Amino acid sequence: MEQRQLVTFKTIVDVGGFKKAAERLGYAQSSVTTHIKELEKELGAPLFDRLGKTVILTEAGERFYPYVDEMINLYHESIEAARGDEEPSGTLTVGVSESLMIYWLPHFIPSFMEKYPTIQLEVKAIDYQNVTQQLKRGDYDVVLFVEMSGWQSNELTIKKLTESKLVLVGSPTGTNQPTSEETIFLPERSCSWRPTFEEYVQKMGERSGEIVELPSIESIKQCVMSGLGTSLLPFFAVKTEIENGILRASEIELSDEYAGIYTAYHKNKWLSACLTIFLKELSSVGVKEW
Repeated sequence: MEQRQLVTFKTIVDVGGFKKAAERLGYAQSSVTTHIKELEKELGAPLFDRLGKTVILTEAGERFYPYVDEMINLYHESIEAARGDEEPSGTLTVGVSESLMIYWLPHFIPSFMEKYPTIQLEVKAIDYQNVTQQLKRGDYDVVLFVEMSGWQSNELTIKKLTESKLVLVGSPTGTNQPTSEETIFLPERSCSWRPTFEEYVQKMGERSGEIVELPSIESIKQCVMSGLGTSLLPFFAVKTEIENGILRASEIELSDEYAGIYTAYHKNKWLSACLTIFLKELSSVGVKEW
């Protein structure tokens, strides 16, 4: 039983087919088929039922699947154990939300790469609404994202790094409190603090100003800095502009005033030396950095 056969089997299950698994792994489809036939021969039982274009696990496949992650993880652990005290090396795939990718990660990556030159970071934007499935499929080793405080998931190991207060921002020439005539810029519906913002807008009551949804924090910031309206954003995304007088922050009452900055990885994920170091370095970043 070879490690590549186990990886191929797991990938077929996770992505839902032989062709998709071949694309994910960079194999010819015939190689994927060969891996499974060799594995089925060794196990003495078929692992998949092929019903037209649909592939489903057999009873044997269902019984076998829970052990695959453990065997793959043990394989990697044994290699690291054999290497002993050698400097950790390899590729670490990190999924990051848009706001952290723009406003924080560029400050973290250079120092991390300087400290650990043999670890290659592969940074990708996350599909926020499907992050659990992406971690389960192995699209990322770990994700870094913003969610309202208290966020939980039964399938993930989650750690809150710190919190960032949500602040109402406007142009420096505006009033200390938002008015009913001002345009309000909302983030897209998948944004974690969108419900909190909508609750605030409802509390304001009747208003004559427009409510405009924009697709990114940066587009919202540019509109607000241009004096076109106000918006609710996490402090880490507007800290520099507030300190430099480019944006004005207003005090408002919210039911949940803080957004959490989290790391998450799948509960079955093997913690490699590279991932362990990355998580440790993230945890050591002071709150002031956010």
